[in-house]
Amino acid sequence: MIPKLHYISQGSSPKAHLDNIQKACTSGAELVQLRLKGVSEKKILKLAMAAREITSHFQTRLIINDHYKIAKEAKADGVHLGQTDTCPTIVRAHLYTWQIIGGTANTVQECETLITKEVDYISLGPFRLTTTKANLGTVLGLNGYIAISEALKTDTPIIGVGGITTADVKAILETGISGIAVSGEITRDFNTIKTFHQLLKASSTEEQRHTFE
Repeated sequence: MIPKLHYISQGSSPKAHLDNIQKACTSGAELVQLRLKGVSEKKILKLAMAAREITSHFQTRLIINDHYKIAKEAKADGVHLGQTDTCPTIVRAHLYTWQIIGGTANTVQECETLITKEVDYISLGPFRLTTTKANLGTVLGLNGYIAISEALKTDTPIIGVGGITTADVKAILETGISGIAVSGEITRDFNTIKTFHQLLKASSTEEQRHTFE
């Protein structure tokens, strides 16, 4: 089961990313994604190992952005692939069977392609303009989410991403999107994790209750 709230790491330095992952775990995050750009693979591996130690302590799932070989070496819970990264089918052959793969999409067609490649979840965005990511696709907003959700009718979890705040959650869930990935709003205040969980009804106890019903 894919948690409904994903924290995407942010920070002014690699150390700040780790500090923020620690804060997110302490605040109850069930899944964090280590997302570092412009850093050598050697350094990312070192940071992934450190992040794995932190997340293991809290039993939080760790996803590595882009670097699937590092995700395997660090025994992270999975990898998140951007649209220009290696094909999920190729990545699947390299990973452990228990590791999950997420993919980024901006259109119905991109979602359909990822579904045929059997990704475990799709990150759909951007919901709104955000400074966190360069080369953004078309901003989707609620109308875009509704149109794509209705066209897909898939069991693959669709995670909304891109400038999402606590004020957006209720309306986003009503579009058929199953969860959200957040970076800026959480980094500014880690207490919002609790608020997001309440809004998503995504606490671990609720997840377990669904499992045993």
